[in-house]
Amino acid sequence: MLYTSFVRPLLFQFDAEFAHTAVMAGTKLLARVPVACNLLHAFARPRPCPVTTLGLTFPNPVGLAGGMDKNAEAPLAWWAFGFGFLELGTVTPKGQPGNAKPRMFREPATGALVNRMGFNNHGAEAMANALEQQARRGLRPPIPIAISVGKNKDTPVEQTADDYAAAAAMVAPHADVLTVNVSSPNTPGLRKLQTPEWLSKLVTAVRAAGGGKPVLVKVAPELAGADLDAAADAVMAAGAGGLIATNTLGCVAPNGEPAGRSGLPLREIARERVSAIRKRVGDAATVIGCGGIDDVSSARAMLDAGANLIQLYTALVYEGPFLPARITRGLASKQVGSA
Repeated sequence: MLYTSFVRPLLFQFDAEFAHTAVMAGTKLLARVPVACNLLHAFARPRPCPVTTLGLTFPNPVGLAGGMDKNAEAPLAWWAFGFGFLELGTVTPKGQPGNAKPRMFREPATGALVNRMGFNNHGAEAMANALEQQARRGLRPPIPIAISVGKNKDTPVEQTADDYAAAAAMVAPHADVLTVNVSSPNTPGLRKLQTPEWLSKLVTAVRAAGGGKPVLVKVAPELAGADLDAAADAVMAAGAGGLIATNTLGCVAPNGEPAGRSGLPLREIARERVSAIRKRVGDAATVIGCGGIDDVSSARAMLDAGANLIQLYTALVYEGPFLPARITRGLASKQVGSA
């Protein structure tokens, strides 16, 4: 209630990206103080709901979605809020500024965010250095970390696989899982990489560069039917561990530029894609559901649709940083009640 009654109205007085930057600055400071993070984790009271998949044990199935912490600035703080795993990035081989501002917008009436960030990040080497320093200082959280890799905007199409491999090679020593982002609508031509041929090539390249780390592929919500089946088949045949469904829904930003919409408008679509992927790939693959999850009910519905794990981003903006811990408590109580 403190967040929705006081903090959120204050943050919503500012431009969306400015508020995001300010929140990340505070979260980064918190992540540098282990004692504070330990106290916050105890205050948040996340409940254990362990999930074993990809050869890893996740203390709970609620993860931070890619795009929130693009440069691995605050992993320990996200654990303190109750997350059971993190997806950092998307990171590209070279740092890049992303698209011109304004590039992030709120839609409070629909519980959505619209962004056209364009893979703004400091680069894979900078992320690797940050994660190495955090590990050396005892600031790495005790949960699995996935790192999302992508291509630089100015990389020629024929060198796309080299970009994914280069980014993966730099961050793989610090990752438990690598994720392949071919579904952001904010990098020109990126979604054209969702063909079976490109997916096979990219998964193969990232697996080779990643030193045996599990690989997941994140798909767009527009990918459906036979195209989704073909993509899932190609991903799994190339040796991926599974898929993430979904990225943002393509739209037009208030400034008239191409963008992606996240949050509640994605809820039903993402759930349908998770169900379709699960039916296609069977029980052996890992499926992560992402889109429109903002409470225990929507989290449970995504898990019931076939997801092993779920991810949040937009809901943190509307519901506050302790949402993951609240969801774990709800999931754990339902498990006890149904036993």
